[in-house]
This record gives sequence, C-alpha cells and structure tokens, in this order.
Amino acid sequence: MTRDTASEVLKACPDVEWKLIFALSRFGGLRCPSEHLALKWGHIDWEHHRITVPSPKTAHHAGGESRLIPLFPELRPHLEAAFNEAEPGSEHVISHHRTGNANLRTQFQRILEKAGIPAWPKLFHNLRATRQTELAADFPLHVVCRSIGNSTEIVNKHYLSVTENDYLRGAGLGDDQSKGSEAAQNAAQQAHASSRTESQAKSPPP
Repeated sequence: MTRDTASEVLKACPDVEWKLIFALSRFGGLRCPSEHLALKWGHIDWEHHRITVPSPKTAHHAGGESRLIPLFPELRPHLEAAFNEAEPGSEHVISHHRTGNANLRTQFQRILEKAGIPAWPKLFHNLRATRQTELAADFPLHVVCRSIGNSTEIVNKHYLSVTENDYLRGAGLGDDQSKGSEAAQNAAQQAHASSRTESQAKSPPP
C-alpha cells in the first residue's frame, strides 16, 4: 500500500482510534488485533521516542514477550490524538474498538469501501508486510526484523517484495515513497542503541 493510498484510508476512518488502528498496522507493523489490543499507554516512551510492543503470538519464545520499536514519526500524531481523547485512567491504547479480528476486518472493509479502495487478501497482514518492505529499503535487515518481530528466514519468504519505487530508485529517479525516512532512521537507531530497561514516561511531553 502506497503512502498516498494510506492517506486516503486515514481520511475515511470514522474516528481517532480507527486512524490509530490503521497507523499501527501500516506504519508500526503491529500484528492486528493481538498487539494492538495488548498495547498500553505505559508502553509508550514519549521522551525516548520508542514503543514496547507486547507480542502475545511470540510470548512463548524466550525474549519474545515484547519487542522495542521506534516511535515512528508517522505514528506519533495518531498516538497523541488518541491520548488526548482517552478517558482519565485509561490503560489500553485501543479502548473503544476492543473487538475480535473478524469484526475489525469487517469494519476495515467498510472503511476501504468508503474510500473507494478495493479490498485485498489478508487485510492487516499485508499492511504489516508493506511496512517491512518499506523499512528494509532503509535499514539493515536484522534491525527491520527486530522492529517487526520476525526472523530473516520468515521475512525473506513471506514479507519482502519488489516495489515500483525500487525500479524508480534503480533508475536514479525521485523517491516519493521514502519521504520522512531519514527521521524514521534516526528514531530507529536511537531505539535500538538503548536498553529495553530504560524508564517509560506515561504522558507526552508538554
């Protein structure tokens, strides 16, 4: 999914929380719904620009209970908007749309229909795969896999793809899809250079 298409989807989302659900999938690479619903405000480290993502799917593996990702610039405005709308004492980042995957998928199909965008197979998985392909164009593969939460074997087999932008870059043409990648890279480098154990700020800076 291109960034232009993502922008159209965001416009069609009915509320702030749905914009965040979509952004966490498309720009954060989170597994939907398990990682979205497990994410709490205490996992957002506003000060150090990173997010600890609980991962129920890989929790049974040693060290797989969570992973650290950058607070990507594409995510921050949606997280801040949801934080500002959250009820006092709210614990979970996604609080209103805490439904099963089938229901979220149905709602997402309606959003795509409203935006005039045809649905595709594996709706949420492909958003995650798009983000992994996008990040792999700018970061070493081991860094990308750490952020997305999978292995190099899995990513090579099921996630990475050649995009139209790859051909344009190879031809020495413009790279509209990589706008903002420098800021994302700085955030990623900060996140992976620091320890998981640093304290987390539970409210955004003033």
